[in-house]
This record gives sequence, structure tokens and C-alpha cells, in this order.
Amino acid sequence: MFAKKVHVELKVTRYDIDEQGVATLWLDRPGRGNSWTGRMHDEIRWICAQLDADPLVRVIVLRGAGAMFCAGADFKALDHYVKADHYDPALSAEAANPGYGVRPEFDADMAWMLGMRKPMIAAVNGACAGIGVALAAFCDLRFAVVGAKITTVAPRLGLPAEYGLSWMLPRLIGMTHSADILMTGRVILAEEMADWGFFNRVVPAEEFDQVVADYAQLFVAASPDSVTTAKRQLWADRFHNDPGAAVEASKALIGEMMQKPDYLEGVAAMMEKRAPRFAP
Repeated sequence: MFAKKVHVELKVTRYDIDEQGVATLWLDRPGRGNSWTGRMHDEIRWICAQLDADPLVRVIVLRGAGAMFCAGADFKALDHYVKADHYDPALSAEAANPGYGVRPEFDADMAWMLGMRKPMIAAVNGACAGIGVALAAFCDLRFAVVGAKITTVAPRLGLPAEYGLSWMLPRLIGMTHSADILMTGRVILAEEMADWGFFNRVVPAEEFDQVVADYAQLFVAASPDSVTTAKRQLWADRFHNDPGAAVEASKALIGEMMQKPDYLEGVAAMMEKRAPRFAP
């Protein structure tokens, strides 16, 4: 869905789109560890609404400015809640709703990322804590720098698993590792979480930017329609336990997509032994 606001002044985030359609979205509070605020929440949703509606964008890379990904919630906000009688996510009434309307299950904070048309890559370029873990988890793919420290923090703050991590993590890394992360809040290195399957790849800092950029190019070369369809299939099939239904649904989609220009171009490119040129 489109953003409700025509424009938002960006103060704690920024984004860029290169000529090939790779969008980079930065959490941009490096002096505060890119810690999460209500304003950041608003800005990220607004940016993602713009990027998802832009036909030229092929993939979104989410990363932190400076040397950290996200330190979690701002400590000033945490202190404020000591005196509060309920949780307030501080999201404005005018906030954009990217990813909404695909499935009712996705019409919520963080879950909207699953409804996005564009694939999202979490580039965890440093420490990642609290809600930062949820941000990374709800992306489609995750890369991290060697030695990045990851923690949910919540058990050490007297808080529950936040923002749907109790639903998402078992689907990514299983119940045993999820219990470790969510019940202890211990600091875990990215390398260990890569062994569990949370990260697609963990890369030395000096190679990190190039590896993420090279991977993003895979989406530039892919059919945008195919990428969106595969993303929708992956998450839709998590809501039922019927492999036969998944097979039949995929066969129906094959029939539909074979009538589209991307399929014609893909076949032509293969026959002519060249790279496909998919339209935005």
C-alpha cells in the first residue's frame, strides 16, 4: 500500500536507490547506536512504502549507519516505560502501512515486512540487539560481519520475547536455538547464529559491503514478478501443513506466469544464451 503522507522529513533514517534498482535503507543514529525510536519506526515504514511502490526498485538492503546495526530500543524510552502503565509503540496515526493487505496475518508491526513485494536483505554490519534482532529476522535474507554480537536483551530487562520473535525464530532456526536466544538473552556471535541458519553468510568486515552488493545483484538479474511470487509462496505455505496444496497452488501459478512477458523473455534469453532483460 502507498504511504498516507506525501512526504516525511527523514531525521533518523536515510535511503538511496542506485541505477540498477538496489535500494539501501540506513538506520541513521550512529551516535546512539542506531537505537530504535517511534520516529524511526514511522520513517522506516514510510520509506518502505515508497520503495515497494517504485517499479524500478528490485531489492532493499537494510543496514545501520556507522559501526552498529541497531542497539535496540533507546534507553531513554526504556526508562520512560518504568513509569508507564501500558506499552505504547509510539507509532503516529499517519504512519504508512507497507505490506498491508496481502494477508491479515501480516497487517502488524514487523510482520508487514513479509507482505512487501520487494525482497529485503538485512546487512547486519555490527552489534544487533533487542528490536534490531526482530528487524533482521523479518527480512528475507540476512548477512552479518564476523564478530557481530547479537542479543535479544529482553530476559535481562524483565521483558518477554518482543515483536513476534517467538513466532519467527522457531521457523528460522528451530525451537531449541530459539529457546536459547529468547530465554537467556545471552550475547551470541554472528558466526554461531550462522551455524544455526539465522544468517545466510557471515563475512569479514573488509569484504562485507562488496559481498552484500554482489548478492543484491542477483535480484537485479531476476524477474521481479517471480521474486515477489516466490516470497508470497514461501510465507503462505508456512500457514498450512498440506504439501499437496502447495504443489497444486504452484502449478496454477506456473500456468498464470507462463502467459506473462517475464517468462517469454526468460525463455528467449536462455535460447539466445544471453542475460535476460526483465522490465521493471
